[in-house]
Amino acid sequence: MTAALSEKARAFLQGRRFGALATTNRNGTPQLTAMWYLLEDDGTITMNTKVGRAKERNMRRDPRISICIEDDYNFLTINGTVEMIDDPEIAQHDIYRLAARYHGEEKARRQMQEKFSKEKRVSLRLKPERIIEYFE
Repeated sequence: MTAALSEKARAFLQGRRFGALATTNRNGTPQLTAMWYLLEDDGTITMNTKVGRAKERNMRRDPRISICIEDDYNFLTINGTVEMIDDPEIAQHDIYRLAARYHGEEKARRQMQEKFSKEKRVSLRLKPERIIEYFE
C-alpha cells in the first residue's frame, strides 16, 4: 500500500539534502548510509548505488528499507520496500541525474566519464508505504 506525500513533504524533498538510508545486515543490526535521492513526480524516491556494497547486498536479501531526510529540526522518514533495477541503461541514467542534482551538469559529466560509467550500478525505487514527518 502506497502512502501519499503531503505538499510540505514534497517541497522539503525538493531541497538538496542527503538522506540516511537504513538497511538490515544479515545479523539483524542496522546499516546506515548517506545517500543522494530524487523525488519523482509520482512520489517515488530514486536512489542509486554501486553493486557489491553492503547496502546493496542487504536490500537483495531484505528489501525493507527506511530513509530519513533532516534539516535542523525538520525531518521526514519514509519506509517501504525497495525495487531494485539492474538494467545498466537505467542505472547509468539515474546516477547521472543524481550527480547533476547534487553537483551540476559539468561535474556530473566528468564523474560519469571518470567513475560511474566504469561501475556496475543498480537503481533503487522506494514507493512510500509509511511516512513520518515533522516540520516546525
